[in-house]
Amino acid sequence: MDGLCIITARGGSKRIPHKNIKEFCGKPIIAYSIEAALKSNLFDEVMVSTDDAKIADVARRYGATVPFMRSEKTSNDFATTADVLEEVLNEYDVRGNAPEWFCCLYPTAPFATDAELRGARSLMLDGAPGVVAVTSFDFPPQRGFATKDDGSVAYAYPEYATMRSQDLPQLTHDCGRFYFNKVDAFRQYHSVVMPGCMPYYIDPERVQDIDTLDDWAQAEFKWRWINR
Repeated sequence: MDGLCIITARGGSKRIPHKNIKEFCGKPIIAYSIEAALKSNLFDEVMVSTDDAKIADVARRYGATVPFMRSEKTSNDFATTADVLEEVLNEYDVRGNAPEWFCCLYPTAPFATDAELRGARSLMLDGAPGVVAVTSFDFPPQRGFATKDDGSVAYAYPEYATMRSQDLPQLTHDCGRFYFNKVDAFRQYHSVVMPGCMPYYIDPERVQDIDTLDDWAQAEFKWRWINR
């Protein structure tokens, strides 16, 4: 196998029950990730790693494979993304169908597009061992406050307190969308972000954390506005 898309979708969401298959603007939210991956034509297989039979059924309905169920060890609250990916890759090794590279695409990424995936993949073709989707902070983090033991606040980074915003070092953050990795590099560092990893920038208006029901409502509003 050349490229594998791994959509990580366990069933144990606490704050939004069955979050990964909850209806989002007319269809299960995981469907958007599956459809973007399939439309990109990048992957030999688009698979979902899950411990939940309902999620598996929905994933198959929208065109993904679920060749095996996730283990109990990687389905708890303490398993990392890297742990889940390692398990998937090991299983494909056992089956004699190991990929050269993979994309970890999150199941709650309704703003992800096939064009983004192809753009990120192109950075790996230029030699990067990995690619991470990033976006801008909505306020310069260098201007953040730290709370002291007595409850008062002070600049966390006083060296930046009087610097003009446009002169501050530009920082981005992981926007919780996708990662591309060469399998050998991922296994060397057991991390989706490793030395030489390149950023794929996504405009903040196309990014939304979805951790609460309020986040969900805001994401739906934003999605409808973008797709109006």
